[in-house]
Parts: sequence; structure tokens; C-alpha cells
Amino acid sequence: MLRFGILSTAKIGRELVVPAIQDAENCVVTAVASRDLARARDMADRFSVPHAFGSYEEMLASDTIDAVYIPLPTSQHVEWTIKAADAGKHVLCEKPIALKADEVDSLIAARDRNKVLVTEAYMVTYTPVWQKVRSLLAAGAIGRLRHVQGAFTYFNRDAGNMRNIPELGGGGLPDIGVYPTISTRFVTGREPLRIQAVTERDPEFGTDIYSSVKADFGDFEMSFYISTQMAARQVMVFHGTDGFIEVKSPFNADRYGAEELELTNRNHSESQLFRFPDSRQYKREVEAFASAALGRGAEVVTLESSKLNQKVIDAIYRASEKDGWEPV
Repeated sequence: MLRFGILSTAKIGRELVVPAIQDAENCVVTAVASRDLARARDMADRFSVPHAFGSYEEMLASDTIDAVYIPLPTSQHVEWTIKAADAGKHVLCEKPIALKADEVDSLIAARDRNKVLVTEAYMVTYTPVWQKVRSLLAAGAIGRLRHVQGAFTYFNRDAGNMRNIPELGGGGLPDIGVYPTISTRFVTGREPLRIQAVTERDPEFGTDIYSSVKADFGDFEMSFYISTQMAARQVMVFHGTDGFIEVKSPFNADRYGAEELELTNRNHSESQLFRFPDSRQYKREVEAFASAALGRGAEVVTLESSKLNQKVIDAIYRASEKDGWEPV
């Protein structure tokens, strides 16, 4: 069993990841750390976790854990990932693990010098629906892939929410723009070559709240839009010469409807619906992470892949400041 320490009492940990770890077959939460010991104890008691620490450093120095899960604000991800790796702990860090692609180099160096596993928490890559999309594309189910279309939107104008605070790494692209990008790269095995984009910022918060993106992958194109101030929607469509795959609720199935995909042929004479009830994406994520950390050969998101994904986000920002194409 891989023993996890949770670095902060953040909402995503409380509501999604800690329950997933406690439900997993090969890992368990043995410690919670907060800068407020009372809050750490409250969360530890809630999940019957034996150890609570009043500082992050104290938990990292403890031999009660083998790995840490980091759900801190985005601006703190690089700092605490390096500190955890230097403490000899494996690291599962929430996305985005960095705010610039070149920051990932320091994480790769920390991983390699400490011989630990460090990975970004892209739960979508562990789910049956995205594994199915990848296998259908590889099998030529829609012929030649020509275009990928996506959308991910929600509405949030809470001034106190980290997504609306630039100093904490807020913004739509770091929060949700990463998802159409990672999922397309994951199922196709291809990297975008150049980007066109338009981005709008909130005049009060200063964060990016809307982006419309076109990405050239060479053999196919991807277009998607994301927003933090539009009605909630998620969809991904992979359109080929012989058919198309529509992924419904591709990223957060529990909040955007059933997790399923539909495969439709060229003239709409046939369609197949694949349903994936209760895919437990966070449970699959932590079990894969634990298996890899324990040397049991599971596929995880590498830091090298994380760097490539962040290069796309960096290019979107640059492309938004100019007309025409921006190389990735």
C-alpha cells in the first residue's frame, strides 16, 4: 500500500481525491497537513486518517508517508513539488503542474536526482471513455481523422475564488484549456505544430475568461473554446472521413451528464453508444499512480508530456497577442 500525505485541505482533495484514495485497492491516506493544525485535524478525523500536521514541512519530513498529493493553488505547484521530491516523496500534483513550460525542467531535474515519481493529475487519461476513444481512432473506426472540436465552459465570478486571482495562477486556460489539449494529444499521440487564438480577459480580475483556439496538428486540425463566464458545457468531437466520435461530458461526467461516447458512421445509417457508468476517474488515477510508484508498471502522465502540454498553453497566450499563426 502506498501511503499518501495530503498537502493542504483544499476542496478538490476533500471532496474528490481523498475519498478516491481511501476507496483504492493499493493506496491509503495516512496524513494531512495544513498551515492550520486544527484544520488538518478536522480533515484527518473526517476521513479516519491517523496523522495531522500543522505545517507542510513537518509532514514532508515524516516517515509516515511515501507520497504526497498536492492540491495547492497553481502558483505554488512547482515550489512544493520540488520540496516534496527533495524529501524523497513521490508526487501527484494537481494540474497545471506549472504555469510556464520551462518551469517543468526544474521538476524533471528534481524527479531524476531523487529517483521518485512525479506526475500531473490529469484524471481524464485514466478513464475508460478516453481509453475507448484512443482505441477507436487507432482501429480506424472513423477513417482518417480530419478535425477535433471541443468546448469546456462554466460560470464563476467569485472574486475570492483562486480561478479569478492572477497571483494564484488563476485563469481559464490554466484551469480548463489544458483539458481539450491533453485529451487530444492522449488519444492521437500527436503534437500541435502551430496555434491561432483569441483571448479575452476580465477587466476587474485580470484573468483570461474566454479563449477560442485553432491548432494545426499537421494531419488534422483542432478547434476549441473555453470560458469561465459562460453557461456550463463540455463536449469533444473527433470527425473523420468515415464517421465521427462525440464524447459527451468528457471531463467531469458527474457534473455534466452521463459519461458516454457515440460513434456514428459516414451517412448516419449506423451509430453505437458506449456508456461508462461510474468510471471513478479519480480512483483510477490514484491506483495507476500508486502502481507506478510501487514499480508495478502502470501508464501515467510523464513530466515530459506535461511540458509539451504546457507549451501549447504558452503558445495560445502568445498567439492571442498577434494575428496569424504562432509556432508551438
